[in-house]
Amino acid sequence: MTPSVPHDWSSALEDWLVPFLAHLSHTAQRRWAPVYLRGLLGGGERKSVAPLASRVAPGDYEQLHHFVAASRWDTGPLEEELARRAQALVGGPRAVLIVDDTSLPKQGQHSVGVAHQYCGCLGKQANCQTLVSLTLARDEVPVPLALRLFLPKTWTEDPKRCEQAYVPKERREHRTKGRIALDEIDRVREAGVEFGAVLADAGYGAGAEFRQALTVRGLTWAVGVLSKQKVYPIEVELRSAPPGPTGRQSKHPVASLPRSTVKEVLAALPDEAWHEVAWRNGTKGPLRARFAAVRGRVADGPKNNRAEHLPGEAAWLVGEDRATGERKYHLTNHPADTPLETLVEDIKARWSCEQMHQQAKEELGLDHFEGRSWHGLHHHALLSMIALAFLQHLRLRLAASYPVQTEPGPPPSPSLPAVRRAVLERLAVALDCCHACGSRRKRDRPGRRDSG
Repeated sequence: MTPSVPHDWSSALEDWLVPFLAHLSHTAQRRWAPVYLRGLLGGGERKSVAPLASRVAPGDYEQLHHFVAASRWDTGPLEEELARRAQALVGGPRAVLIVDDTSLPKQGQHSVGVAHQYCGCLGKQANCQTLVSLTLARDEVPVPLALRLFLPKTWTEDPKRCEQAYVPKERREHRTKGRIALDEIDRVREAGVEFGAVLADAGYGAGAEFRQALTVRGLTWAVGVLSKQKVYPIEVELRSAPPGPTGRQSKHPVASLPRSTVKEVLAALPDEAWHEVAWRNGTKGPLRARFAAVRGRVADGPKNNRAEHLPGEAAWLVGEDRATGERKYHLTNHPADTPLETLVEDIKARWSCEQMHQQAKEELGLDHFEGRSWHGLHHHALLSMIALAFLQHLRLRLAASYPVQTEPGPPPSPSLPAVRRAVLERLAVALDCCHACGSRRKRDRPGRRDSG
């Protein structure tokens, strides 16, 4: 069912944009930002600048292109405003902050950050750009907070290439995806974003530095890990190593118990340790899998004289046994008394970021930008996030009018695509007017010859 978007949605967009536009210093920027957003929210298969301009600003391609791709307006103040809006929409102790990345397949070698690397949307190595993302979500409503380009070493080790793509000097030092994510987490927290846990897949969770940095910040986290991740039993202790053959006492402590992989630990659990848990409703009813959780200490502490990591932080080791026979592994630093259902709820909340990436691409053309510069890509990404946040704003306003769900199935509140379809119905007349006005402007320009 298509929701009934109020006729004043355009006024709602204007109101939504007021604090964002206040951060743009030039009149032209304040004029073209709403136009570009209407283009992203509107119809059409492609949301690159040329086809977008033809729909919402006929005859004004150059101005719109300059605003997005060539102008150097600072994204920082608008990103802070987006963080405040996201906090108001879904932030709080029950929210989760999801760290992930999304890939934009590309042809050629000149678009900023493009390289032959793993492309998640294709599931293989391919020519693409990779954006590290932060998503704030609560009750299956994701709102984007950050999309920051990852620069491979093939770029950061080539100053001329970075200069040609207008990469800011302070961004030319190589940073891992985990480091980028941590910097963005610090930024959004400083902007006032609140959440209960940080979630990430094994691409981030496998890194001890990333997990430890979250703990140092006092954050609760739940991350995917590889099956070979080493862990110690929770009761492990450190003790002095026995004297060597020469009788000298070693300065390095040793663990009182041996390490094992998470795969080995969970495989050794009895069948009764595994419990079926449902975490959310799908289109065919509740989604379920078998889970088991056991306490342990992660083998990511200082290294001993045998180059083995000693016990680090206490954590939950969580195994997920899917109906397909696939088994997934997770680590979390939730308190020791946390119920299994709560661990599962947080771990599985990570899917919201995949939903956000898909909607940003399919509904708003996140992956359609064809410019080559750092500024252009981040301008387009930021405006896509603002447009998606606005749709979530409308969606939450409309959700109150939907009935409370009593049967298994997806949430009854309108989906984001349904809200956008309703917006399109209201937008069509406005776009027709834009075309008509654009045609009149073109016809009335000085110096235009008559055709007859």
